[in-house]
Amino acid sequence: MKQHEAVIKVMEAKGGIATLGSLYQIVPQMPGCEWKTKTPFASIRRIVQDERYFFKIRPGLWALKSYKDKLPPEILPPKTEPKAKQEEYSHTYYQGLLVELGNMKAYSTYVPNQDKNKLFLGKRLREITTVPDIYRYGYDHIIQEARTIDVIWFNERKMPASHFEVEHSTPIYRSLMKFVELQDFRTDFYIVADDRRKIEFESKLSLSIFANIGTRTRFISYIKLSDWHTKTSEMKCLEKSLNL
Repeated sequence: MKQHEAVIKVMEAKGGIATLGSLYQIVPQMPGCEWKTKTPFASIRRIVQDERYFFKIRPGLWALKSYKDKLPPEILPPKTEPKAKQEEYSHTYYQGLLVELGNMKAYSTYVPNQDKNKLFLGKRLREITTVPDIYRYGYDHIIQEARTIDVIWFNERKMPASHFEVEHSTPIYRSLMKFVELQDFRTDFYIVADDRRKIEFESKLSLSIFANIGTRTRFISYIKLSDWHTKTSEMKCLEKSLNL
């Protein structure tokens, strides 16, 4: 089996799509395919850019050309799909990447109840998160606010390590206000959005009302999130090969 055929086979088993990170974890282990290289991940990155067989849907997400007309709308929305629905699909995709990333980093992961049945690469978010209901780590009014955070990573003591808000089109100011309510916890805050919104993020964060969370709040672009997810998958593969 040739290397590109191994990638195709894995993607077919996943319904014609795969994140780069998931390809890293599975493709090199495919029986009948030899990887006579010290850099199999670089080879996989090169292979998925072969426009004869593959195309890119979103940062980190690739699909088979032969499946283009078979993909569900949450993966590849038709042009006739309402803009609000397309934005919802994108929002869920980046939520899913954050959940998978948190799981790989050995955190417990949470998404709000209203998002649990949304589809991420063929699975509902509730199937990949590990916290069915938010831990009650503070007063009721604080927990009520925290319940709406897009993704939370909890440490082994069931305390929040990181809070993430995915901002596709909604106001960044509103998410920063949520973070203010959680400022007394030893946790990091992240706004995940298109790189074009970084100026808006910096402008809002500079307001005096956000002074107490300024040094703990970071901006992550969609592309950087995808890279983080991919690199973490690569590291997990390396650790497994070293029995760490």
